[in-house]
Amino acid sequence: MMDLKKVVFLDHFAAFRRKVVSGFGLGLIVSLIFLSVFVFNISFKTPFLSPIFQGLNSFGSNSSSVTLSWPFKSSSSYSKIVNDSSVSVGNGSVVKLPDTVKTHVADFSEDGFNGSFGGGSGKGGDFEGALLRNSSDFVKGGSFSGESVGVGGDSSFGNGTSLVSGGESVGFGDNLSSGNGTSLINSSESVGSGEDLSFGNGTNLVNGEGKISNLTVSGGDGAPLSSPEVKKSEVTSEKINATIVSNNSEIVEVKKTSLDKCDIFHGRWVKDDTKPYYPAGSCPHIDRDFDCYLNKRPDSEFVKWRWQPNGCDIPSLNATDFLERIRGKKLVFVGDSLNRNMWESLICILRHSVKDKKRVYEISGKKEFKKKGFYAFRFEDYDCTVDFVSSPFLVRESTFKGKNVSLETLRLDLMDRTTSMYRDADYLIFNTGHWWTHEKTSKGENYYQEGNIVHARLKVLDAYTRALGTWARWVDKNIDKEKTQVIFRGYSVTHFRGGYWNTGGQCHQETEPIFDDVHLIKYPSKMRALEYVIQDMKTPVVYLNISKLTDYRKDAHPSIYRMEYKTQEEQIAAVHSQDCSHWCLPGVPDTWNELLYASLLKIGKGSWKI
Repeated sequence: MMDLKKVVFLDHFAAFRRKVVSGFGLGLIVSLIFLSVFVFNISFKTPFLSPIFQGLNSFGSNSSSVTLSWPFKSSSSYSKIVNDSSVSVGNGSVVKLPDTVKTHVADFSEDGFNGSFGGGSGKGGDFEGALLRNSSDFVKGGSFSGESVGVGGDSSFGNGTSLVSGGESVGFGDNLSSGNGTSLINSSESVGSGEDLSFGNGTNLVNGEGKISNLTVSGGDGAPLSSPEVKKSEVTSEKINATIVSNNSEIVEVKKTSLDKCDIFHGRWVKDDTKPYYPAGSCPHIDRDFDCYLNKRPDSEFVKWRWQPNGCDIPSLNATDFLERIRGKKLVFVGDSLNRNMWESLICILRHSVKDKKRVYEISGKKEFKKKGFYAFRFEDYDCTVDFVSSPFLVRESTFKGKNVSLETLRLDLMDRTTSMYRDADYLIFNTGHWWTHEKTSKGENYYQEGNIVHARLKVLDAYTRALGTWARWVDKNIDKEKTQVIFRGYSVTHFRGGYWNTGGQCHQETEPIFDDVHLIKYPSKMRALEYVIQDMKTPVVYLNISKLTDYRKDAHPSIYRMEYKTQEEQIAAVHSQDCSHWCLPGVPDTWNELLYASLLKIGKGSWKI
């Protein structure tokens, strides 16, 4: 019996010893795992365990919120966080959800580093009623992405949010807003579809490839963003991108910049290897005087510059979009040979986008356009024409016959006889200025006529202002401002060095623009006169103020390459008769048309609404 009891006792002892050893081993293993995690944790900028301790500290307190953190990449899927929850997103940033709102944060299955929500296969971020703001308890510098961001009522993105991205939509519902410093709100289908949407100070990009709609009311520091349905001129975010689908199903990106806050004519030239809009030598409708490529100009860097306004961007001229917007319309350039320079540029830009070039032609079959007259290019596929009417002064060149003398005069009080050629146009681009520098006009002796009076002497600026007054009165009386958009292109600066156009002035050795404003001329007094006249007109006039941007471009004139020379002797002789007034094509006038395109988009009249 004793031996049996010993055996039983020993068996019990052995079993007890095995339990102790097994428990001790298990505890040791757990301790080692905890220690490994602790050592692993301290190597990260944001401790993995800190939210756990923070969560433990919250037990027993009045707050019922639970904080979850993803300080590094995680493949876990968090399907729903509701009611009193708050979500920490790297570096102590927290998305805190109101007590009364059930907010779904679904499928965070990709990157979750440094405040970044990356949506996987499901809804990437459905923050209905969530407030994402800048403070100790809210998101700062966060990045949110997925199929939907800010979908539902009363959502907002706060100060310092650097990226808000939605694969399908950003801001779809009522009362959405973004605070100061939000630098990007991006969506592939829509931006803002609902009421009471606003974007505060510092919001510099709102992007929606599908639509920008129903932005109706501003809130706080936000500014209203205009849309096709809301006609508002006070667009104060820096850029709006939208896509427009033309009739031929080509998707066209159009950028409407904040022109009220940005002077697109004040800026600088920057290198751009994507220029020009059409390859040199590809357009047969350039007068030989402007075709520097055909005339063997040896350098080509002068065409690889783009005008960059200070503080904003302008859209590239999309030729297909331009043609769609003038479908069935008549666009006419009226003025001197510099406007012909611009007209030929636009013909070449638009023609380059047309597949069947035979469907673009001058209606009377003319191949050269230097002679005074009327020229019209028809774009058959778009049922539109782009015309040029030669009228260098806009007012009428005439002859005064006295008793013993006959004088060539300029009637400052009468429009040129060409007005019947463009009275019915839908778009009118006027200019005059180049011919006002010639000898007769600059001297002003026995040349300027009003009524039956020929002024013995009249200063050219005074005469120019009177001529513009005649033009303005004719426009106000004869042009239907509801139908026709009037544009006036400003004075194009010349770059004759060592003389004038007829006294040996030169520019043929210039290969780069001017970069220092110190070398620019003062704003032309004739353009000040133009501004004075325009402000008193009843008809709205778009002023393309291209004087300063052309002043930089001493490198882009035809100079000696205004013709092809058969012998070296002819080329040497050409040094004394250079063209430093007009521009090579492709070249600077392409930018004038780019600014024309941007200006028409800004106005948003008729077919130019975005």
